[in-house]
Amino acid sequence: MRIGVLTGGGDCPGLNAVIRAVVRKGTVVHGHEFVGFRDGWKGPLEGLTMPLGVTQTRGILPRGGTILGSSRTNPIKVDGGVERIEANLRELGVDALIAIGGEDTLGVATSLAAHGLNVVGVPKTIDNDLSGTDYTFGFDTAVQVAVEAIDRLHTTAESHHRALIVEVMGRHAGWIALHSGLAGGANVILIPERRFDIDKVCDYVTTRFASEFAPILVVAEGAQPLEGTMELQTGELDAFGHVRLGGIGQFLEREIAARTGYEARQTVLGHVQRGGTPTAYDRVLATRFGLHAADAVNDGDSGVMVALRGTDIVRVPLAEATGELKTVPLERYEEAEVFFG
Repeated sequence: MRIGVLTGGGDCPGLNAVIRAVVRKGTVVHGHEFVGFRDGWKGPLEGLTMPLGVTQTRGILPRGGTILGSSRTNPIKVDGGVERIEANLRELGVDALIAIGGEDTLGVATSLAAHGLNVVGVPKTIDNDLSGTDYTFGFDTAVQVAVEAIDRLHTTAESHHRALIVEVMGRHAGWIALHSGLAGGANVILIPERRFDIDKVCDYVTTRFASEFAPILVVAEGAQPLEGTMELQTGELDAFGHVRLGGIGQFLEREIAARTGYEARQTVLGHVQRGGTPTAYDRVLATRFGLHAADAVNDGDSGVMVALRGTDIVRVPLAEATGELKTVPLERYEEAEVFFG
């Protein structure tokens, strides 16, 4: 069997670990041949390939990013996109695809599986917002990066008596903000699942300063204020119709300074959370996902995604993984509120 592998969407620590494990088990144990598709769904759409064997995957376990490249190409929105992919796969002699990605990448995989293509998904998102799996690789690394930044910012905040705002990733789900805020001892955590009251936030800031400590606020990029309390801007859309976010930290900086009289500064971690070496946890989880994805393809089990349930790797329908986002439950957020202020 000849199997194609692609990585789509935002890059994420652990992608190379998945690729390595898929190729190693698929080649050595099952005797299959692999081909790498370049730059996400752009690869099978345009026939962009690279050799992918044991030789090409040696030494990539600790590397961030992806040796295959990535993009946010959406073939579903391209006229005849699905048919072009089907034709290219036939021409290349590819019998099955392993798609490693998040909501958008796996949404395309779900559509292709419905068209009869043999597709297996591997969940990837640092936001940890994919349903069907307890955790996704990359999330642990992103949280660790954010916590290290928060730890460092505490000393600067105290030295200069400033309110410091740390903006982390999280478009629709606040898992990174919640975990890094709790682990980093943040005094306020703002997430997309719950609109915030800017007056209440400022109260927390003044309360913290009154205790002779400087506040740290951790905010997910998709956090939103109560309607009518702050004016936010919207950005352009990507190929999947998502607004390019960013700027909530800047608005908080301005509003906190104006409403409290205390100096405020923002730090936007942005792509720093995506890059660099994956943590040990993410390397292991990504490797296990890759091993089980190779097994799923070998078994001819199409239209499924490998997932973590407890400590076990299981297979779930792709449609279950992309049906709805896994967001932070209200009770989980309320656990953290005791530390606010």
